[in-house]
Amino acid sequence: MKRLTLGVTLLATTALAGEALARDQIRIVGSSTVYPFATVVAENFGRDTEFPTPVIESTGSGGGLKLFCQGVGDEHPDITNSSRRIKASEVELCATNGVAGVHEVIVGFDGIVLANAMGAAELDLTREQLWEALAKDIVVDGEVVPNPHTNWSDIDPSLPDAQIEVLGPPPTSGTRDAFVELVMEEGCSGAVDGLDEETAETVCATMREDGAFVEAGENDNLIVQKLEANPAALGIFGFSFLDQNRDVVQGSLIEGVEPTFDSIADGDYPVSRSLYFYVKTAHVGLIPGLQEYVMEFVSDGATGEDGYLADRGLIPLPEDRHEAQKEAAATMEPTDFSNL
Repeated sequence: MKRLTLGVTLLATTALAGEALARDQIRIVGSSTVYPFATVVAENFGRDTEFPTPVIESTGSGGGLKLFCQGVGDEHPDITNSSRRIKASEVELCATNGVAGVHEVIVGFDGIVLANAMGAAELDLTREQLWEALAKDIVVDGEVVPNPHTNWSDIDPSLPDAQIEVLGPPPTSGTRDAFVELVMEEGCSGAVDGLDEETAETVCATMREDGAFVEAGENDNLIVQKLEANPAALGIFGFSFLDQNRDVVQGSLIEGVEPTFDSIADGDYPVSRSLYFYVKTAHVGLIPGLQEYVMEFVSDGATGEDGYLADRGLIPLPEDRHEAQKEAAATMEPTDFSNL
């Protein structure tokens, strides 16, 4: 098996070498949350080096990994951004298509926020309340029933007597995956006791489809615009979009904690996650500037404590973890995903 994997990798790398000059720009796909950070790095990279500015597409984390894992060669992306960690099934898809070497970079932290228009009522919500608001089905007296809540006050009289309307990302988004894991599954934990495992998982993770939750696409800027137009609605997106749009939207408190740079960095804010990108190691040395772009992204000047991405809302890694990312990127060895 090891010889077969090596043979596939060598064949793929040889094929790529023959066509490496067909494309001189790095091609990047993936997460809409990582997109603004990657765009800033790409612009600086194109300005300050001899290499062309990379081309970046915002496809969502799941969509980006699907494209990334289709194969090696000039027609396939070199990097995919992700606001969640790669899944075992995606590693398997990559391997099946000859993408045997994938290098993982953790770029920093981000929080998932619920925000509404500036001037609207500021909310303080628990994860249990959010699950009760957004789950397709909930548990009442031990029975699974369609979600009956139409207004926030139906869940708790202390909440506004206003219709539940939350704009959020589609299933292809890493932000959606992280929201389900960090909010929905945490919020439902006490309510599903006594249900079988499969039913409990479905009840915890399935979002409403009756208009209370609205899939607003991968464009977080569009959600911000819709919140401006509709002060009664809430939106789900990454902290960086809140940070960059504080003149028009405000973050809701989650379990009494405001989403801020410090509360996410300290681990106090309960809905935070790591951000990643993945590099096709077979393309390193063949697509011009690929290694150099990665080193710019992990540099002190970009993702360090005082780097330029902190000004854009990225919460940096602790210094020791940041140094480890730099050292690993310098070798660009494939990451071991056996622990997934």
